Amino acid sequence: MAKDMTLLWGSGSPPCWRVQIALEEKNLQGYNQKLLSFEKGEHKSKEVLEINPRGQLPAFKHGKIILNESYAACLYLENQFKSQGTQLIPEGAAEVGLMYQLIFEAQPLAQKIGEVLYYNWKVPEGERHDSAVQRNKEALKEEMKIWEGHLQGCGDFLVGKSFSLADVIIFPVFAYFIRNGGSEERYPNVAAYYKKLRDRPSIKKTWPPTWIDGPGMGTLKDI
Repeated sequence: MAKDMTLLWGSGSPPCWRVQIALEEKNLQGYNQKLLSFEKGEHKSKEVLEINPRGQLPAFKHGKIILNESYAACLYLENQFKSQGTQLIPEGAAEVGLMYQLIFEAQPLAQKIGEVLYYNWKVPEGERHDSAVQRNKEALKEEMKIWEGHLQGCGDFLVGKSFSLADVIIFPVFAYFIRNGGSEERYPNVAAYYKKLRDRPSIKKTWPPTWIDGPGMGTLKDI
């Protein structure tokens, strides 16, 4: 099964990482994979564009089925391999509802992190404004406060007593936040959740190789 799968990915990308975690949790080791460099522009290569015309990673294919959105890939893997590996969708209606709510709330969280981290890269120099930088930082602070509330008394996992798709999708975003200087002291619930899961086998095995040698950008230290 896994031999029919191909994943093109970039190190440190939360969308790529969550697909890798899902593959590990579903016991789908042995898939074809290739690590590409964002810095070298390899995500815009012909190899990627043949699978993902947007030139983005991950680029994932199972046989002739292409899934380039990480949410779609993770949901597909759980749906197609329900009885294999970790069950990533809980049983109860309340837990399922909470899981879906949280995974879609991860989108504005990731977006607000990106708006702070990549402001200078995305906005031309002549169009940059200190007020916009501050506004982006304040928006991220408010978002992190919401997640502190979500994590209050949540136990080891985001939903119920078991690892779920919520953890698959959201853990890489929190790890990215902390990697780039996000305060563990200011957000103790986020930090506690991060520390509980960072040594989980599926996460440890797929830890971004570019994160091993040193710290991240530190841009989020004031958040």
